[in-house]
Amino acid sequence: MINWKKIKSEVVHQNPFWIYRQDVFEVEGCESPRDYYYVETPGSVMVVPLLSDGRIVMVQTYRCLQNKYSVEFPGGAVKDGQTFEQAAHRELQEEAGLTTADLINIGEFCPFNGISTELCRVYLARGLEKVAAENNPQEPMELMPRRIDEIENLIKHNQIWDGQSLAVWALVQPHLTRDL
Repeated sequence: MINWKKIKSEVVHQNPFWIYRQDVFEVEGCESPRDYYYVETPGSVMVVPLLSDGRIVMVQTYRCLQNKYSVEFPGGAVKDGQTFEQAAHRELQEEAGLTTADLINIGEFCPFNGISTELCRVYLARGLEKVAAENNPQEPMELMPRRIDEIENLIKHNQIWDGQSLAVWALVQPHLTRDL
């Protein structure tokens, strides 16, 4: 096992969404200390909204870095002072115009291990009710309710290419087949 000992940490840049850090480590077997750059975040959430007819609500939004539309599960950042569950409720309302009292924590994963401290918690939402969506004009959303087979077909044909949504799908599938 390689031992890493942090000897220095500093903030390189900070914005409202995350902190860029540079840490310096002494690494066993290395002659000189090693720099390590990464992004620190409070975390994120993704919600899989399950409608009473068995369809799942996905959203389509434009992603400027790839210059194309992306089909995803509703989700986003945990804001300072929020719990993961509070963030899940907020994102469900903002992006899908839905609310629920039945939010189930399915699991969590690191979306960009080695580059970010971000931990994404995944929720299944049932017993949904419509509410006013609070769409951000910079991130317009189109609702896309889909059956399980339709989602699998979108994945198969590379029409769902968002890494977080693919990871969420892998985590939530066993719960969907059991619940439907």
